[in-house]
Amino acid sequence: MAKGVGCRIYKTVNRPDREIVEAFKGIPVPNISDNMGRIFCMDSYIKSYNDLKFVGTAITVKAPIGDNLMFHKAIELAQLGDVIVIDGEGDMCHSLCGELMMTEAMKKGVVGFIVDGCIRDVESLKTMNFSVYAKGVNPKGPFKNGPGEINVPISCGGQVVFPGDIIVGDLDGVVVIKAADAEEILEKAKKHNKMEQGKFDDIQNNALDKSWVDKKLKEIGCIIYE
Repeated sequence: MAKGVGCRIYKTVNRPDREIVEAFKGIPVPNISDNMGRIFCMDSYIKSYNDLKFVGTAITVKAPIGDNLMFHKAIELAQLGDVIVIDGEGDMCHSLCGELMMTEAMKKGVVGFIVDGCIRDVESLKTMNFSVYAKGVNPKGPFKNGPGEINVPISCGGQVVFPGDIIVGDLDGVVVIKAADAEEILEKAKKHNKMEQGKFDDIQNNALDKSWVDKKLKEIGCIIYE
């Protein structure tokens, strides 16, 4: 039986192969999401604060409201290519990280933070090559008392995130991919990209087939008046 509920750290993360993680680079989040039933993106309140794309493997943190003790420990445990995902319960009263923590994580090769809560030092962040997504901004700093948990299932932006999940972010938002699904989703998303490029070509050549629109309108019984 697991002990220490509410105050425990799991150091081992089953990360997917870097090759498959890196293969998601350059694939737009919408094209990934469209091939996952359109139900695995974080809520739109999780926004990018410096417009940088990222692909990484999740280190998860379940933090008490307004406290970042476990966030600091997660940076220590993180490895190259990780993204630290924080369940801060959506609290808007205190920031959970700022420029110092971002710089420390970037130095370790962490690719970004996703915080279901607040951050600060946004002006400095805009000059950093480090991707940060969050619910909001607050200048008030956090407490450092704990407890909390690291590398357990968490909720962030309305999505369940497990340690080792592949996380992809761009200016449209963030999508969560289970490692076991990664190969299937990667193949489908690549095909989706190719299909979309074909449609762009058809638009330029005045050859785009939109017959499906009238077919659907007929199916739903739409009446069109001249």
